[in-house]
Amino acid sequence: MTAAPLGYPLVRGMLRIGAVLLGDLNDRLPQMVPACDAPTRAASPPHLVRSGPEAASSIETMSASSAVVPAGDSTDTGYQLTVLLYSDDIATRDAVRLGVGRRPAKDVEIVSWRECATPAAVVDAVDNEKYDLLVLDGEAGKLGGLGLSKQLKNEIFDCPPILVLTGRPADGWLAAWSQCDAAVPHPIDPLTIGAAIADLARRGPVA
Repeated sequence: MTAAPLGYPLVRGMLRIGAVLLGDLNDRLPQMVPACDAPTRAASPPHLVRSGPEAASSIETMSASSAVVPAGDSTDTGYQLTVLLYSDDIATRDAVRLGVGRRPAKDVEIVSWRECATPAAVVDAVDNEKYDLLVLDGEAGKLGGLGLSKQLKNEIFDCPPILVLTGRPADGWLAAWSQCDAAVPHPIDPLTIGAAIADLARRGPVA
């Protein structure tokens, strides 16, 4: 019987050792490398648009809540006036507009002004357009606001209320003759003319 080479037992031993080490490595590998999960889809952001009955109920709720008026507020717009202003003096017209402003009172708003510098322009405007109030300068040249007021009251059917700017407080009798609805003396006082316009607005159209 032929003797085995000297190196054979050494090689066989090394193979056994390698097999042992490899088996141990296989046992440890699952613990060393974690299992890979399947890729997950990123969560969608919240969708702001709703559909179905839920959307309808939310729209109805929002509409109902937006219609609620806070306590103490009023939905009434008050009195809105279109005003014709007559004077041949632009400084007087400016003083009236600036003194009255957009709101002579909390419940009274001037929505538009129409300025006229001649009596003919006033008559034409009142004949063809609708105004809530006429403000006539009694100190205007040619035909003053007092005479123009009397003419309009006698010639215009359903003439709007008229406020005349008189030369002085003592001209009250002239204001009565002119058939105007109110009179305010020069110089223009913002509080006085604002109060007069607000009072005429609250009275309503002249019967």
